[in-house]
Amino acid sequence: MSTIRTRNQALVKPPLLSFDNAKTLLFISVVLTRVIKIQRHLRARGTVASVRELYTWVAQHIISLFMRIPSMAAKVETEMNKAKLDIENQLVPKGADVVRHLSLPAKGKSLEWILSQMEVMDGELPGHSNWRNGKISGAVYHGGDEFENVIVQAYQRYCVSNPLHPSIFPAVRKMEAEIVAMCLKLYNNPNGAGTMTSGGTESIIMAVKTYRDWARAVKGITEPEMVIPSTAHAAFDKGAAYLKIKIHTIPVDPVTRRVDIKRVKRAINANTIMLVGSAINFPDGNQDDITALGKLASYYKIGLHVDCCLGSFIMPYLARAGLADGEDGKYKLLPFDFRVPGVTSISCDTHKASLESFRTWAWTHILPGTSVIMYRDAALRKHQYYVNPHWSGPNKGGVYASPSLSGSRPGALIAGTWAVMHYIGDEGYLESCRSIVSTTRTIANAISESIPELYVLGSPPASVVAFASKHPKVNILEVGDAMAQRGWHLNALSPPAVHIACTRLTVSMVDTFIADLKDAVNQAKTTPSGKGTMVALYGLGQSSAVGPSMVGQLAETFLDSLYKA
Repeated sequence: MSTIRTRNQALVKPPLLSFDNAKTLLFISVVLTRVIKIQRHLRARGTVASVRELYTWVAQHIISLFMRIPSMAAKVETEMNKAKLDIENQLVPKGADVVRHLSLPAKGKSLEWILSQMEVMDGELPGHSNWRNGKISGAVYHGGDEFENVIVQAYQRYCVSNPLHPSIFPAVRKMEAEIVAMCLKLYNNPNGAGTMTSGGTESIIMAVKTYRDWARAVKGITEPEMVIPSTAHAAFDKGAAYLKIKIHTIPVDPVTRRVDIKRVKRAINANTIMLVGSAINFPDGNQDDITALGKLASYYKIGLHVDCCLGSFIMPYLARAGLADGEDGKYKLLPFDFRVPGVTSISCDTHKASLESFRTWAWTHILPGTSVIMYRDAALRKHQYYVNPHWSGPNKGGVYASPSLSGSRPGALIAGTWAVMHYIGDEGYLESCRSIVSTTRTIANAISESIPELYVLGSPPASVVAFASKHPKVNILEVGDAMAQRGWHLNALSPPAVHIACTRLTVSMVDTFIADLKDAVNQAKTTPSGKGTMVALYGLGQSSAVGPSMVGQLAETFLDSLYKA
């Protein structure tokens, strides 16, 4: 009997759901998940880029260890402290005669006193750029006294309004809806949907949030990823950091400056929620191939956001201004708006659109900042909303709902935007587009034809032109610093280049800009100083594997200085 019992026990199979089997399955699941993630990462970036990333990571750690040597650490700290102090001195007025208002006055002050103190503060920091002379890149979008008066009148009428309370301020609600409607029509989607935001960054973050929530609700994606060009605005990285979304950054073609479509396709996987294209991008003013991106978005059933924050009220007018076909094979406009199949959202800055004065100085500005985020339909927009029906606790009837990040918002900004958009009108924007873009192309042509040391990046169709050096003895950052010596406030880029965003201020200064640029190139070639701001800061970022982290520390110092009273 014992022999039979032993034989029967040997024939009994162990349970399939044993603890040991569960551990094995869990281990296999974890390993498989990691392998899939690594495979997707390698597929998106490619072998060469992945090896480069690994090399950079190793180099960062090695250099960081070397910089911990006491003598080296002390030297680095000394130099960094000097750079930080320079940044602070450029932003914070100092001296015995500087009055600081660090606490509330015992009694209220008169309007005359307040205005006098504002005038004093305007002159406390010597050497700051005077935007009125027109030697700036973007930054200020002012339409002159005529338009300023329109803003002031509208702002004053609605200075205490708050769109959070539409029943109290019905006119502000109506104006906001009409601004969105006007932008939707301008971008050829009159039956679409949208909201206003505080600026381009918020519009972009709202789009990212919308696709994240849409993908979670419709596709069940809990580890979202997005694919963006390397020239996309940093607001996409910011939104991804806030919302915990993985980003795949795809390089652009070095000649066309358009994102590599094959690489974009390779980066798409089951967790991809959206693609991004620019029309135009901030660094060099070129546009991505939105049609090709739209085909990918349609095929994979994912979102496609087109960033038109910088293109705003320029891009939609290029065709009517007779500029869409470019000239001599350059500057041709590609399709970019809702007429492109696959485009599901577009961001447009109205604070870079509402003062494109056709009579006076500037490009575009309302009170900073206002922007519009547009969607192909209202169903997609719902994923942007935040709604909490249990704010006051269950069964207590409390509800909180807002369309964007902010709760309370300044209705006066909406009123100012609405007022100026009506004041300028369609013809005003058309003429402004024509003059600004013609100025931009004049600069680009002058660089290509009469400054052999430089070349234009890509074929910019609108209002931004970037240029870099092709001469071994010309450092383009030296050129930028030489332009700063001549009063120009331009933007440095990385990899090394310089750009100017043209406004109405630039139109009357175009000949001066070209002449100064030629002189600056000659100066950079013959007598480079090596001490300018662009050379120091952007050169540091390119200096080693730890250069970007050191620049990051200086950026933090800049932000800290903004709040030093």
